[in-house]
Amino acid sequence: MVNIGIIGAGRIGKVHAKSILTGVDTARIKAIADPFMTKETEEWAKSAGIPNVYLDHKRIIEDEEIDAVLICSSTDTHSPISLEAIKAGKHVFCEKPIDLDLKKIKQVMKALEGTELKYQVGFNRRFDHNFRAVRKAVADGKIGDIHIVKIASRDPAPPPIEYVKVSGGLFLDMMIHDFDMVRYLTGSEATEIYASGAVLVDPSIGKAGDVDTAIVNIKMENGALCVIDNSRKAVYGYDQRAEVFGNKGCVAVGNDCPSTSVLSTEAGVCSEKPLYFFLERYMQAYQDEIRSFISAIERDVPTEVGVYDGLQPVRMGLAAKLSLAEGRPVKLDEIKF
Repeated sequence: MVNIGIIGAGRIGKVHAKSILTGVDTARIKAIADPFMTKETEEWAKSAGIPNVYLDHKRIIEDEEIDAVLICSSTDTHSPISLEAIKAGKHVFCEKPIDLDLKKIKQVMKALEGTELKYQVGFNRRFDHNFRAVRKAVADGKIGDIHIVKIASRDPAPPPIEYVKVSGGLFLDMMIHDFDMVRYLTGSEATEIYASGAVLVDPSIGKAGDVDTAIVNIKMENGALCVIDNSRKAVYGYDQRAEVFGNKGCVAVGNDCPSTSVLSTEAGVCSEKPLYFFLERYMQAYQDEIRSFISAIERDVPTEVGVYDGLQPVRMGLAAKLSLAEGRPVKLDEIKF
């Protein structure tokens, strides 16, 4: 049995707790900590059978019975807590990003050197049944050499402005998942990024120094050309699609919907909207990524999404920001770490 401590009791912390409690038989949540712990959250934890509830995450770090920590706290705490946990000899699952500062990510990489600790980054989309099917088709050679990759990722509504101000911006908060997905689907690394962006959804996002609509073109080491488009607002739901085209064929996945029913009448042909919220679309993926993390600990094998996988999408996001600011293609080699 792997004893888990969860640091951060907000939405994503509760999602991971639910994943363990309902679908991971070989793990036990011993404690959860959050400096902003509310009475309601404390009661939820107790009702879920989590025996220890703390304000200070160091109580988890110092607990010798806890084998692994899930870092689900605010972004600015990810790398410092990672370093604390590694020093204490604990395996780490860290929500993305590890940090927005490449030097701090490098510190985490350095701390892991020479240890046998497992470190997994929370890019949950790699565990989605749709995207895994695309990756398998590519890996099995079904479409041959990859020529073109297209990814659409659009949220149903923009986040609060206060969140936008501290999120790192669209490229490091939202599109970071798509940067990871490009690497995952192609099995290759980016060499050049060219970004364009605009404020078309909410003027206050522009006032906060960000864009809400963007298109990024990427050249990959294997020669593939990739296009990612993001929008902070798709009125019809959570829009998540991908296509990989090659010299032998094409593999594509569309959105998950409540059902695949299509109603055809004299008035027209209608199908259901995509699932509206990311928790609806990816709940199974969240459970599968935690199951994969626990399995890596139990079998003593590398995690499926390691610390280097946490580094590269941040480099790509920084390259996209630089490209947008300077209006030019940016070589990934320009983003030193």
